[in-house]
Formats: sequence, C-alpha cells, structure tokens
Amino acid sequence: MSAAPPSTQPLFAQTPRRLAFMAAPTHEARAELDRLVAHYGNCHPGDAEIIVCLGGDGFMLETLRVVLETQLTAPVYGMNCGSVGFLMNPMNEEDLPERLFHAQAATLHPLRMTATTRDNETHEALALNDVYLFRQTRQAAKLRIDVDGLVRVPELICDGALLATPAGSTAYNLSAHGPIVPLSGNLLPLTPICAFRPRRWRGALLPSTAHVGFTVMESEKRPVAAVADSVEVRDVTSVQVREDRNLTVTLLFDPGQTLSERIAEEQFSA
Repeated sequence: MSAAPPSTQPLFAQTPRRLAFMAAPTHEARAELDRLVAHYGNCHPGDAEIIVCLGGDGFMLETLRVVLETQLTAPVYGMNCGSVGFLMNPMNEEDLPERLFHAQAATLHPLRMTATTRDNETHEALALNDVYLFRQTRQAAKLRIDVDGLVRVPELICDGALLATPAGSTAYNLSAHGPIVPLSGNLLPLTPICAFRPRRWRGALLPSTAHVGFTVMESEKRPVAAVADSVEVRDVTSVQVREDRNLTVTLLFDPGQTLSERIAEEQFSA
C-alpha cells in the first residue's frame, strides 16, 4: 500500500456532518458505536462524507477492504477500540466533526494477489498490509521468486515469504526482520520468513511498480497457503502480487499523528 504524502490542507470546505459509523463486533466498540450514533447520528456509507471505523487495526483493514470493493469514495477515520491501533486515532467522543475537519489525509493503494491452487482454481484478494506465503505442515516450503518475469531467487527453503506495503512494513514484515519503508517511498519490502537456504538472504526492496511471482515447488509434499491481509487461500501453486494503482482509499489522521510520522517513529523506537 504505497501512499502520497499526507495533505496539510482541509479536505472539506466546512465541518463534515454526514458520518457513517462502522464498529468491530466487540463489547467496547459496540458501546462506543451506540454513544456516537446517539450524539452524531448515522448515515449510509454511500452517503457519508466520512466513514468512522471503531475497532483495532484488524477491523480497520476489513473496513478499508469493504471501501475498496464497494467503490466507496468517503475517507476513513479510525478510532481505537483495539490493542495496538497503529492505523487508528485515539478514542475521543467530543467535538468529533471539528476534529475530522482538521484531519490530515494519506492516499493509499493496495496490493492485488492472484493465487492459483493445485485444483487450478484462481483466487483474487486485496491487501493493505501484506501478502505472505507460509508452510501448511512441518515440511519447510520451497519457493521460487520472480520479479518482473526474471528469476531472482531460484530456490528459497523457508517457513514462508512476504511482500509488504509501506504501511504494512511495520507489521509482520518488521517482525520477520524486514526493513521499515517510509510511506512516500514507493518501495515494497520483499522479506523471507525464517529462511533456511539461502540462510544469509535478508530480502530486497522493490519499486512499487514491480510484479512479484511466487512459485511453490514440490507443492504436494510441501503445501503452502497464501494470505492477503485476512483472506487465506490454501494449497497454492503460484501467487502473483502487484500494486493496484487503479484503486485508492484515503485514511485520516489527527494533526501531528499522521501515518507517515508513525512509520518514522517506528524506525527510531527500541
């Protein structure tokens, strides 16, 4: 999910009033939903100026996928009712329309995964964090990795591999010792997960225009699954991943707490 730098100009000529609230199925998020709807009302997402997402990062990713798949145009503002809340703003019910008026925007593009299974079925899914492959059994996976049609890694023996967006570079990618990428860097980290051979390969930084192909070798003996955020496809034989710049979603953040700033802070955290 590459992005343009956050805008410092207001998105709206006047304070937005048409808000659509979407809440995770948790007690805390549902309670906040009831309070916010009672205070500010609730409209259909298709008629909203802003969609307000109540939950954690996982529910935010689900909400953004719904926005992309249903071609909604309203930006999304997250309020944290979860654990980490990297993609969210602090929960604060007071003066919400005024805060939304001053929010700063980050325009994002997702990754598109096309996965083929052993049954020769094709599955497509969008990812706003990462696309990763992982072994389904005790057997290590064997993967071949192509970039723009050229074989770059003939055989990677590993638990798996992932291609992350800049925003997703601070998530699973960072845990797998991949690099953090600035939001405006137009780069995609390609990172192995517990590589056995070649043991010293630490991955690569690819341009956002790259088309990455994963081929599963010995797929019956060493079955592999592919995941685009929360969409999982089992028993894949090949996976193609590229950034889809025809699709756009806008995320809103409080001033001084933009996604770009959060990613920068991660690079200096202990």
